[in-house]
Amino acid sequence: MTVQLILASRSPRRRQLLAHLGVPFRVVVPEVEENAAPASSGQPEELAEALALAKAGAVAKEEREGIVIAADTIVVDGEAILGKPGDDSEAAATLRRLRGKTHRVITGLAVVDAGSGRRAASHVVTVVQMRQYSDGEIAAYVARGEPLDKAGAYAIQDEQFQPVASYDGCYCNVVGLPLKALVILLRRAGLDITLHSLQDLPPQCAGCPIVVE
Repeated sequence: MTVQLILASRSPRRRQLLAHLGVPFRVVVPEVEENAAPASSGQPEELAEALALAKAGAVAKEEREGIVIAADTIVVDGEAILGKPGDDSEAAATLRRLRGKTHRVITGLAVVDAGSGRRAASHVVTVVQMRQYSDGEIAAYVARGEPLDKAGAYAIQDEQFQPVASYDGCYCNVVGLPLKALVILLRRAGLDITLHSLQDLPPQCAGCPIVVE
């Protein structure tokens, strides 16, 4: 692949996941408010895509060439959209709200060609069932400072807290970057990336329902 790949993100988790593609990329942090909802956004899926496009578009404007990737993950509990908590109190309240319940995790994906301005977006939804963790477990997790940079105030991959009982859909989507869906967008942008390029994926990805031909 000769096209320059740029990740528009400050998330270390997205950097780690993108590295599984086995292709070089560089990181540019977008100057976009994380929780800024575009006026045109409607449904949560549309909001996630719009936020991802805003991030990718902001970086693409500063670049002369390359394919810019961005993502935005939101948690939806019923009709409520839960972003990143503002403080420890909000994080604890969010975790209590989600405890023992099912919610949706939606990641919007965006790919923008900085040279031509061409753009594409999609989203992935995973249904997550949280376990009945205790108030003490919540307090310990919040005290570690983990929830503040995470939509829904939790990380599915946290081995100490282990907040998730089960999930239906893409595991990497809940972490923050659904790789197989991203491959689809990158291939549409002309990049020669296949599933065979993926390196050392988490074992949970073996059953991902998104298939790239």
